[in-house]
Formats: sequence, structure tokens, C-alpha cells
Amino acid sequence: MAKSTFYHAGCPVCVNAEEELLRLIDKSEVDIIHLGESKDRMADAEKAGVKSVPALVTPTGNVLHINFGASLEDV
Repeated sequence: MAKSTFYHAGCPVCVNAEEELLRLIDKSEVDIIHLGESKDRMADAEKAGVKSVPALVTPTGNVLHINFGASLEDV
């Protein structure tokens, strides 16, 4: 089964979104990517359609932008 991917930048908005997300989705079903620490994953996020973080990319490829923490350009 494909996993969701949660992209964030480590800001308070992102950390709060991650905590809330993990209350809803089992950690084994989502990859957590901190783009501030894993800059090499930025291209993956952009290719998936992520415009700002925090964002959740579902297994079907839908991008759910959660709140507004930072644009990818600012990360």
C-alpha cells in the first residue's frame, strides 16, 4: 500500500500540523519529510505539486496544503 508524504519546514505551524496529522494517521502510513533538513527532497515536493508547507501528498497524488507556514521558495 502506498504511503502519504507530509512535507514541512519545522516551523511552529508545521510542527503543530504534523502532531495533529499523526493523531489521525498512523505513523507507518506517512513519510515525514522536513525540507529544512532534507533539501535534497525539495525537487520531489515540487514535482508532486507542493506549493507551500505544511502539505500532505496522498497516495493518489492529491496535494493537501494545510494552513500556511511557508512557500517552498522560502524554505
